[in-house]
Amino acid sequence: MLGAGANDRGDGHALGIVCVLLASILWGTTGTASALAGSVSPLAIGAASMGVGGVLLAATSARQIAASSRLIAASWPLVVVGGAAVALYSVAFYTSMRMAGVAIGTAVSIGGAPVASAVIERLLDNRRLTVQWASGAALGVAGAVLLSFARGGAAGGEGAQTVVGVLLGVLAASTYAGYSWTSHRLMRLGVPSRASVGATFAVAAVVLLAVLVTVGRPFLDSWTNLAVGAYLAAVPMFVGYLLFGWGLSRVASSTATTVSLAEPVVAAVLAVAVVGERLPWFGWLGMGLIVACLVALALPGRRRSAG
Repeated sequence: MLGAGANDRGDGHALGIVCVLLASILWGTTGTASALAGSVSPLAIGAASMGVGGVLLAATSARQIAASSRLIAASWPLVVVGGAAVALYSVAFYTSMRMAGVAIGTAVSIGGAPVASAVIERLLDNRRLTVQWASGAALGVAGAVLLSFARGGAAGGEGAQTVVGVLLGVLAASTYAGYSWTSHRLMRLGVPSRASVGATFAVAAVVLLAVLVTVGRPFLDSWTNLAVGAYLAAVPMFVGYLLFGWGLSRVASSTATTVSLAEPVVAAVLAVAVVGERLPWFGWLGMGLIVACLVALALPGRRRSAG
C-alpha cells in the first residue's frame, strides 16, 4: 500500500497543498484579530468563530448537502464524529492555552496534529507512511515547538493545571486530526468537499452556539468586539475551512495537517509586524524548519515506506 502522501501525487496534489496553505494563512490571523477584542474570553472566541462559521458553511453548502443527502445519511456516523471533533477541538485548544500557557498549549495542539493524523491513518486505513512525509513532519513539529516557545514564554499554569492543559492539547490535536480523517473519508465515499464540510460543521454548530450563548456576552460590549467576532467567523473559519476541505479532497489528511503547521508561522509574522512582538533567534529557526517541512512535502514523492 502506498504511503501517506504517495498516492495523492498527481496534478491535484500541488493544488491541494496550496488550498491547505491558504487556509493556514487565514487561520494564522486569528491571534492578531482576537487581540483586538481583549475582553472576550478565548472560549467565547472559539465558540463564535467555529460556531457561527459553521452555520455559514452549512447554509452556503445547503444545495450540495441536499444533492448528497443519501450518501451523507448512509455515512452519518462519520458526520457526527467529525462534528463532535470540531466542537471538542474548539473548546480544548483555547482552554489548553489558558491552562498550560500559550507556548505549551500551541506546541501540543498544533504540533501534535500531524502525528495524531498519521496514527489514525495507520490504524484505520492501514496507510504506510513515507520517509518523505516522516522527515517533513519531524521538521514541522520541531519548528512548531520552537516557534511556540519563542512566542509563548513560560507556561501560565502550575502543577496539576499545566498537566490538564497538556492533556487538553493532546485532545485538541487528536480531534483536529479526527475531523480531517472523517472529512477525507467522506470525500473518498463520494461526498463533495462542500457537502462534507457543511454537514460536519452543521453538527458542530449546534454545540458551539449553545456555548456561545453562555459565554458570548462580551461580544456585545463594543462594536470592535462584534467586528472581530464577525471577521473570525466569516474569514478564517468560513473561507478557511472551505479551502481546507478542497485541499482534503486532493491530499491525505496526514499531509493536510502537516501543511497546516504554517499557521503558527503566519501568526508569528503578524505578531512581529503588527503587534510589535520580538522573536528570539530560535523562533526564526522554528520558522525555517516549518518552511523546510512545507518544501519537503511539496516535492515529488517516492514510494519508500517509513514503516
